[in-house]
Amino acid sequence: MMYSNLLLAVPLVLSGNFSLAFTSTSHTSRALTSLYSAEPIAGLAVNIGELAERDTSAMERWAAANGVQRFDGLKLRSADKYNQDVFVVTTQDVAAGTPVLSVPEPMIMSSNKAMQEFRSMYDMGPAEQILSSVEAESEIRQYYLMLKLLYELEQGTSSLFFPWLNSLPRYFENAVSMTSFCVSCLPSLMRKLNEKERGNQQSLSLWSIQKVPFLSDETKANEELVKWVYQIVYTRGFETPDGEDIKIVPMGDMFNHASDFVEVEPWYDEGGNYYAYTTYDIPAGSPLRMSYGDPFNPSFLMARYGFFDENSPATNCKLLPEKINQDMLDLGYSETSMLFYNTGEVSEEVWDILLYMHLSSLQDEGYTDKETLKEAHMDKRSLIDAHKAGDYETKQMLHQKYYQYTSARLLEHIDGFVEQLDKLLAKANTIGGNAVYVKNEHPRLPLIMKHNEFVKDAFLTVRSLYSPDNNWKDATRVMECNDEECAEALCVQDFNGEWNCEGGLGYNEDWSERATSKQVIQ
Repeated sequence: MMYSNLLLAVPLVLSGNFSLAFTSTSHTSRALTSLYSAEPIAGLAVNIGELAERDTSAMERWAAANGVQRFDGLKLRSADKYNQDVFVVTTQDVAAGTPVLSVPEPMIMSSNKAMQEFRSMYDMGPAEQILSSVEAESEIRQYYLMLKLLYELEQGTSSLFFPWLNSLPRYFENAVSMTSFCVSCLPSLMRKLNEKERGNQQSLSLWSIQKVPFLSDETKANEELVKWVYQIVYTRGFETPDGEDIKIVPMGDMFNHASDFVEVEPWYDEGGNYYAYTTYDIPAGSPLRMSYGDPFNPSFLMARYGFFDENSPATNCKLLPEKINQDMLDLGYSETSMLFYNTGEVSEEVWDILLYMHLSSLQDEGYTDKETLKEAHMDKRSLIDAHKAGDYETKQMLHQKYYQYTSARLLEHIDGFVEQLDKLLAKANTIGGNAVYVKNEHPRLPLIMKHNEFVKDAFLTVRSLYSPDNNWKDATRVMECNDEECAEALCVQDFNGEWNCEGGLGYNEDWSERATSKQVIQ
């Protein structure tokens, strides 16, 4: 097959302050080495059971033998018995811009290479027609990566990728792995994301591989194996910066996700070799992490990857209008922009959609006054025109004009969703107290409960900022200082333009301010 004939260039050695490059010397190369016997064995050589231990030590030896280079302090760690969650740390200080990992191109799984390999050797037309029949053409790159993994798994220990395959995770907590009871404990938007992920997995399951000519009947009938391969591709495959390929990088796939401070970023040279560079000065003992996607969308990260990012700065506001029209899309409605921030603030898009919904619903809500309805219609058009023109002043005027209505809609939505979350948490708690049962039957339930609690806290934080008792319009952090000390204050502005602050340096006995200087820090 194509991969087994590829050759690796002789790599440079990492040391001190370095710059990595792949070069060849005297026109000599090394073949990709498996470090395992080439004798095939009967059955599946990789145990994909959820409690099967991941052999990362053998993978590291295989990687080193095939030209993977890494910073001396880069180590793999795991906090659990079966290596279910393996992550990367540095045991040494690392300067910004340091290449901490490099992986030669022949070791990298690539959707483009897989398509070229299988299309050149087999008639893949019938298989691709089935993919089209289930409306999964957009997933064709992931599909071919799945086929590549299935092919290599069929080779057993004779596969040149076997040490890496045997190091991959077996246990997942994402949407595809959840039980029906777990799904029933999800809030509406999360359930929608869950259904999308599970539907996609079903489209790329057993039916879609029946016409693949090079896979055995045993593989084609192995539902758990195909599902596991799907999980690997969708949790470890990332699109290249140019958008032309999806790649899985052995060793590079061990970096966990970060939403706050991403320690490493990937880069590919012209030859397709992979590098991970540090983004800032990193002290010893720190994790090395990359970004898996939008940090403002923790629900998607949980549905796709199976972890909940507690450091996410925001969550989706879960506002799901019955019908989303072009006007709403023009105003910025999307799952990634309708946000509640962990500070309690609300994204501009949420306010715009709430105002649009209010102005669009007056007639349905029983308003009969023609002048009121006409004014609402004109204001709705003014809102859309001002948004398109970037006319912030007009938008602000409209928001202030209707704030009592949009804020009421906001609080009504929050109260309704929090009530839904309370019911879901109560449902989960009907079995959540039985730790043994949960561990054996619904092990993803604790993660779902953590997600629901996070969302509830975020909603209540927003509510506390915009409830009538506060009537705040904006919030700003201010650093107050005098000649002796400094202290931070949280200042909020109400809709009368008055500012009120809590914290800071406070006042002297004569009620004069102790601060001699103030600086806005947010």
